[in-house]
Amino acid sequence: MRVLISIFMLLSVPTMVNPSPPYYIEPIETEEKKVVKNMELFLHDLGFKESGNRYNIVNRFGYMGKYQFGKSTLKTLKIKVTKEAFLNSPDLQEYAMQQLLKYNKKKLQNYIDKFDGQTINGILVTESGLLAAAHLGGAGSVKKWFRTGKVKKDGNGVKITNYMQRFSGYDLYL
Repeated sequence: MRVLISIFMLLSVPTMVNPSPPYYIEPIETEEKKVVKNMELFLHDLGFKESGNRYNIVNRFGYMGKYQFGKSTLKTLKIKVTKEAFLNSPDLQEYAMQQLLKYNKKKLQNYIDKFDGQTINGILVTESGLLAAAHLGGAGSVKKWFRTGKVKKDGNGVKITNYMQRFSGYDLYL
């Protein structure tokens, strides 16, 4: 009991800046640090979600690297390389991701222009969210969601709308 009273007494004693009456308690001012959600953070967060940011991983469906690229996506981007070469080249994987973001942005530009900042079906639409969703399920599945409300899932059951929400609000400057 004595310990509790002592702790209570210590906690209830104000910190005084001016010891003479009237007592003034200095307010504690903390500056909130705003996290800048930029391209670098977007790539880190997306890579972490996809593979734990591991460049040399292949999942059970054959998707490769930090961003889990499929062979057909690499072919679309005109990146012709062996699986081993792709897995052993972080620079190539980063290049491929940049190219895919640009490719998907071009495919989705009309939707970005029309809906960015709006809430559709309970989801805030942002460029970064749409591009992440397109990475997961393809630009076509994002367009279909706008047209019909149909939500595509990947092989692991992850919905494109999950990516729209999770990766919303990054400044990509593509």
